[in-house]
Amino acid sequence: MSTLQSVPSLGTHPAAGSLPSRAETREQLSKATYDLLVIGGGILGISTAWHAAQSGLRVALVDAGDFAGATSSASSKLLHGGLRYLQTGAVKLVAENHFERRAVSREVAPHLSNPLTFYLPVYKGGPHGAAKLGAGVFTYSALSAFGDGMGHVISPARARRDVPELRTDNLKAVAVYGDDQMNDSRMALMTVRAAVDAGAVVLNHAEVTGLRFTRGRVTGAELKDRTDGSEFGVDARLVLNATGPWVDHLRRMEDPDAAPSIRLSKGAHLVLRRTSPWRAALATPIDKYRITFALPWEDMLLLGTTDEEYEGDPADVSVDEKDITQILDEAAFSVRDQQLSRDLITYAFAGLRVLPGSPGDTAKAKRETVVTEGRGGMLSVAGGKWTTFRHIGRTVMNKLASLPGRPLGEDMEPISQLPKKLPLPGIANPRAVAHRLLVDGPAPGPRMAADTARHLATHYGSLSFDIARLANENPELGRRIHPDAPEIWAQVVYARDHEWARTVDDVLRRRTTLTIRGLATDEIRAEVQDVLDRRSS
Repeated sequence: MSTLQSVPSLGTHPAAGSLPSRAETREQLSKATYDLLVIGGGILGISTAWHAAQSGLRVALVDAGDFAGATSSASSKLLHGGLRYLQTGAVKLVAENHFERRAVSREVAPHLSNPLTFYLPVYKGGPHGAAKLGAGVFTYSALSAFGDGMGHVISPARARRDVPELRTDNLKAVAVYGDDQMNDSRMALMTVRAAVDAGAVVLNHAEVTGLRFTRGRVTGAELKDRTDGSEFGVDARLVLNATGPWVDHLRRMEDPDAAPSIRLSKGAHLVLRRTSPWRAALATPIDKYRITFALPWEDMLLLGTTDEEYEGDPADVSVDEKDITQILDEAAFSVRDQQLSRDLITYAFAGLRVLPGSPGDTAKAKRETVVTEGRGGMLSVAGGKWTTFRHIGRTVMNKLASLPGRPLGEDMEPISQLPKKLPLPGIANPRAVAHRLLVDGPAPGPRMAADTARHLATHYGSLSFDIARLANENPELGRRIHPDAPEIWAQVVYARDHEWARTVDDVLRRRTTLTIRGLATDEIRAEVQDVLDRRSS
């Protein structure tokens, strides 16, 4: 039975204020000379494009796939200080991470992030004792200026009330601390939108097939639009390689003899249906350095992650049977068996951490950001972590401003003079937005469901009203995509017309949560494709 009664009425024409067509964007990219061409639409490239556009530079951003289509949408969905870094004595790093975490979750994107309480169980025979972990979480909260309360230790019985599936055998105590959580795909898309609002020109699904050179310097790129095969080029005074796991691939386009500069670590995660409500997350020590997470996320449970060196093609990274077994076995240290049934798994995903090219255990490696300049003048940026994406963007911009013999710095507004906590689009109190959505409509037809209102408010902020308006104008768009998910069809049209969605996976995996919930049926995929095909060229 179809989830829609009348598919032909869904979004036949683009909504008012829609994005320019891909043909128009390609023409715009090919006719101008940009100050900065950013290749790579992960969060490092997006953040740099955002800061560069704020600085007054003429910026272009392209990606061979979707924005945040690889590593940046395969994270643990956390904005965190990095509790494990205290084990290595990196106190300053934790304090810096906390500063960025608080800025993003409270002033930059409070509509896209939410506070999350973490329980760190202390088991008999575990790698750490209760006193050590108690002191650790107190220090951790002190480094965040106690903005999330004071780290402390509670009894197993108290923790079990908030996490019913907590394993209590040999559980001695539970340490408590606070961090924040997000939907990484949504955070990335809002940052793309912020970059465009600041003047950047962006295009996803545009693959770099070669670099342009002028007197030995990299001055642009040749591209191919993967959606229709169109070929075009972009000229730029400076090119930034922010391609993540593919950074060395692009460096070899600049210099075939370029030595490897990075190594990759695979991180796999599982998404499961929850058997009971969770009001806190679990962070369970596996050994001296590693922690495994069990996180309530998007009404589901997120487990992970793994950390092992990866040497294959980045495009081929996937979750295998070994990963699934490891994640479930490690989760079983603190999670009861009934929550870990394989029948509850709805989705599995893997991403690649980009680490500096040095020997040693990947689990102990620092998540450092490295900026290098190649023989042809192309800059390459690699590494880092989601929490510090704004800081990384500013770091790259400072590097651009200090390049010797380059006029780029003369055209830039100094980063130090830009607003330090410029909010992302849609900033609003999500509770107020949800209330408005419930009170105001849509009409005619039934009022918006409470779970849909909450979902829109915490994934779009005040932009939710644009989606509600679509549903109000066409009641068919107010229908749920699937009965067991909060999303409505207006979000598909909005993703197509306002969020650069070109493929079914763009919509179902990164602009909605249907895929991670295990609800992206063949029928829904066909109907989403039908909506995408209806956008005018």
